[in-house]
Amino acid sequence: TVQTRIRMSPTEPPDGAPAPEALAPLYDVTAVHRDGDRLLYIGQPQVPPVEVERELEPMFDERGYDVQLQARYRDGGVLPAAEHVLVARERSIGIDGIPWKNIALALATVLTTLYAGTVWYHIDVGGDPLNMIHAWPFSLAVLTILGVHEFGHYAMSRIHRVDASLPYFIPIPPPFGTAGAIIRMRGRIPSRKALLDIGAAGPLAGIVATVVVTVVGLFLGPISVPPPSPGSDAAQIQFAEPLLLRGLALLTGQPLSYADPTQQLNPVVFAGWLGMLVTFLNLLPVGQLDGGHVLRALIGPRQETVAALIPAALFALAGLLFLWGNVTVEIGIWIVWGLFATALAYAGPANPIRETRLDRKRQVVGVLTFLVGVLCFMPIPFRIIT
Repeated sequence: TVQTRIRMSPTEPPDGAPAPEALAPLYDVTAVHRDGDRLLYIGQPQVPPVEVERELEPMFDERGYDVQLQARYRDGGVLPAAEHVLVARERSIGIDGIPWKNIALALATVLTTLYAGTVWYHIDVGGDPLNMIHAWPFSLAVLTILGVHEFGHYAMSRIHRVDASLPYFIPIPPPFGTAGAIIRMRGRIPSRKALLDIGAAGPLAGIVATVVVTVVGLFLGPISVPPPSPGSDAAQIQFAEPLLLRGLALLTGQPLSYADPTQQLNPVVFAGWLGMLVTFLNLLPVGQLDGGHVLRALIGPRQETVAALIPAALFALAGLLFLWGNVTVEIGIWIVWGLFATALAYAGPANPIRETRLDRKRQVVGVLTFLVGVLCFMPIPFRIIT
């Protein structure tokens, strides 16, 4: 095997960056190099590597740097034997330039949710595609729920000075028009406290938006739909009613179904239903889903043991529903998510640098976050009736 040193000129750390001698006695620095926006402190840990990161992170954090100890530096070749590199990247919090990709995906999702809304409003767009604009209440409701959810994560990331991207919306065809939205965490999570705050902020903010949207939809009243054609064998979709939706209907005194087949729940209510489904799926305690973040913050590294059980639980749910739930294709959602959860569990969770235990208030917030997921759970989210 041929080993090569990183070909960079030695340099002194810039003003504001920790000096090599400040890292002793935890880390013995033999050289400092610059690689773009990164400072490379090459040397040897004097304590276990995990302690190097944990103890030095506050020093770098207050100077505006994210830090990570690596045995190999991927962008610069192979380090000489017995040497490590402490990679310090200057943190860039906020928006750098115009986020064209985020804007393009958001605009595309506006179009796909408008088109999806035409299905629920029974709007004909064959003669005039601009008729899609009449489905704006559904599109606005869906994008509000997803946007509030993701900006909850983003705002808490800013508070904890963790570098994160703006939301990326994911457009897909009807009936939903979107597969949700994500933000990309570019910085390290400094502590379990920060991990809990960032992970829980999305679903808690999103569920508030979901409740508001659902209540508004219930008070908007039904829409008129064409009556079923005589002798039609077209399939119909019947959506489940999670506990949260039933509770909101009970509190508002509004119905969730109508005896008249020409009346249908307002599509804004369906947008709220979609928000509930997305909330539950996001709170599965596996990998880097919101639930994985929250559970990792609550119980520490033991979260990986729980995460390994989640795919099996989803496959088992699909099997039970197939045997005793009088459904077939409907179980596909749990099979797909079982496969997805397997990949997430294999990839592992987001590991904070410091493993300080949570205070009682945050423990309560974590438990309440999972309670929100329970209120949104639907064993059979929808049935296809032929």
